[in-house]
Amino acid sequence: MVTAGGVAVTLALAGCSGDDAPDPRGATYTTAMMQAGVLEPADIGTAWKRPAQTPPTTSVTPLCPGVAKRPPVPGSPTGAVAASMADEGEKGAQAFDQLGLVYKDAAAMEAAFTSLQDAMEACPPSASRSAAPRDDTSEAGYTETATVDPLESGGWKGFVTVRHKVYEPTYPGSADVAVAVVGQGNAIVVASYAVYWVGSHSAGPEFDADWRRVVGTVLSRVDAKRPSRR
Repeated sequence: MVTAGGVAVTLALAGCSGDDAPDPRGATYTTAMMQAGVLEPADIGTAWKRPAQTPPTTSVTPLCPGVAKRPPVPGSPTGAVAASMADEGEKGAQAFDQLGLVYKDAAAMEAAFTSLQDAMEACPPSASRSAAPRDDTSEAGYTETATVDPLESGGWKGFVTVRHKVYEPTYPGSADVAVAVVGQGNAIVVASYAVYWVGSHSAGPEFDADWRRVVGTVLSRVDAKRPSRR
């Protein structure tokens, strides 16, 4: 388990996989179902806390490496739920952001999802930033690379972009960020899990296992609120 802030990600529920689903893209979701998928800090660890400011529901976590603005939420969702939390320690930090978007129907969802996929496909595979000029509030120089893979969890389908950032030697450290974008029926879920390390460290396979576990838990909680189909 990743322990950047001294507390492991301890969720032990469903992970992302290729599990079968009775209606892969046909489910109907509500804002209440998206709210049911919101993780609480205590669900992950005792050191995790909510930030003072609620994350916006009008924009999406950046998908591209480098200095990127938050893309606007695509389409015209009829409902949106956003939440974030973080665990900050002396040796690093962890953060998790989630956004659930509900659209009027599957066609509206597919159009919105395509917009996000197009934005992802336009991203460069890498980016870098010079160390200077810099002040106490700005980020150190770095090199960042990104990979994109398809992602399925139950009937949810989409993609995940995983970014790895290495900071300049003067300010040694690294960061790993996984941004999952999946859709099903009339809903889209965007979930971002990030780990920031101070000094020389690599998250390795633990990071991959952790983001899959956390994202899979969100989706399973959302689906648990769907009416059973017989």
